[in-house]
Amino acid sequence: MTSNPSAEIPDRSTRLKCRFVAAPHPSVIDPTELLQQCDLRTQRRSGPGGQHRNKTSSGAFLTHRSTGLVGEATERRSQAQNRDVVLLRLRAILAIGLRTPSPLDAAEYLDPPQERSIRNRYRKHAMKLNDANTDKPALLAMVLNDAWAAGGQPSLIADCWETSTSRIVTLLRSHAPALQWVNRIREHHGRLPLH
Repeated sequence: MTSNPSAEIPDRSTRLKCRFVAAPHPSVIDPTELLQQCDLRTQRRSGPGGQHRNKTSSGAFLTHRSTGLVGEATERRSQAQNRDVVLLRLRAILAIGLRTPSPLDAAEYLDPPQERSIRNRYRKHAMKLNDANTDKPALLAMVLNDAWAAGGQPSLIADCWETSTSRIVTLLRSHAPALQWVNRIREHHGRLPLH
């Protein structure tokens, strides 16, 4: 760690309040296992899309039972396609809305195998992932856990991932809700927002 006080890990009691769940983070677990923790609801949705849209109950809504967080997908004509989309969206919602311990909080971090796998896979990585990449919600969840522990300081997160600060910021910028969450953390700690 550097001797600059702004680059220190903030005490847990001073951090922005957030919703914590037991590790591993739900966005990191196998999608099939996550589906078993959710309730799927389908229904017809109105809206544009032509004569064939929503002739069946193609809209998909997935509710994570233990947290109540909900994802929805209604834009595809096929219920199967909407189910695939809604799972990826729910994982992204969980990544933003829930925290698990970070290795930056060594005393509390249990190093679950699923989280270790993501960390090992993306350590020293460019961190440029397409939105359709099924690892993106998991990576965002892990980086956001670290951002919360680091008081929103990308330099401390970058050290943890053995990558550059700009790569961390690029990942956060690639998903607007992630950047907004980090900026809330930064504001809480009296830091300027990332752009």
